Amino acid sequence: MDECEGSAKGEIHSAGIPAEGRKAARDTLRSVLRVTAYPVLLLAVVLVGTAALRLPWDPARVSPLFLVGVLTYLSLLERLIPYERDWHPGKDEWRWYGVYFLLTMAGSALAQLLVTTAVGRISPDGPARHLWAEIPAALLAGSLVSYLVHRLGHRNALLWRLHGVHHVPRKVNVANNGVNHVLDIVLAQSLVQLTLALIGFSSPAVLVVGLFVAAQGYFVHANIDVRIGRFNHLLASPEQHRLHHSTDLSEAGHYGSDLSCWDHLFGSFTWYPGREPAQVGLHDPASFPGTGEILASLLHPWRPRTGARPTPD
Repeated sequence: MDECEGSAKGEIHSAGIPAEGRKAARDTLRSVLRVTAYPVLLLAVVLVGTAALRLPWDPARVSPLFLVGVLTYLSLLERLIPYERDWHPGKDEWRWYGVYFLLTMAGSALAQLLVTTAVGRISPDGPARHLWAEIPAALLAGSLVSYLVHRLGHRNALLWRLHGVHHVPRKVNVANNGVNHVLDIVLAQSLVQLTLALIGFSSPAVLVVGLFVAAQGYFVHANIDVRIGRFNHLLASPEQHRLHHSTDLSEAGHYGSDLSCWDHLFGSFTWYPGREPAQVGLHDPASFPGTGEILASLLHPWRPRTGARPTPD
């Protein structure tokens, strides 16, 4: 009996080693992903952008295919290194978010059509200046307009009734980045694209900047446990954007979703290492319909006003 018991214990102990090894391997993978997830995303932007400039790729296909790749990559990371497991979308939420995503894509297309119609074309075919000078200039210009429109969307009571739809969910993840009022998307993207068009940035510069902005927009909304350290003072991150969605209005700054320099410049940078929101969502949840009430959300701007403005002056 003793030999049998000893043998059984030995088998149990041996069986436990592979399990511990697998756990250690998973922990190592997660640690590596937390460090490399963002650099890999930025590298993808550089590689796809460079290839799009050097190869005869159709820009109309590059942008949507790249967006699909970004969404797939970040959705996988949300499963491997989630910041908050309870923030994964439920079955009903996936349906709602899918409808909102389609509306957001439609709003983006409408914004591009409006700008194209207004100015003849979005930008010149060839660079008026050296391309590698155009790209950072276009990024700064577009980012500034995006920041100002976003901040105004929180300050202006009428615009908040559009933008507030995005802040209804009580979780922040890749899927609900598309939860927007379609008119909010049309307004914001029209102003950004109109600015780039009127300044005269070339199509290649706008394409590369668009790839970076799209990647950043979904990255900052991702439910992933990453830390970018001091780069938070240059680039937007999930660490900052979760604070933007905080129900505590004193920390809910961070209106930039690509660069963080404008938040520093205009005094809306509230992040510091270790600062995390206690809760995300609306400060006044009763002031908006629920995310699943899609038609009510779309009609909300034209209904009688209730509730307070989102942020203090």
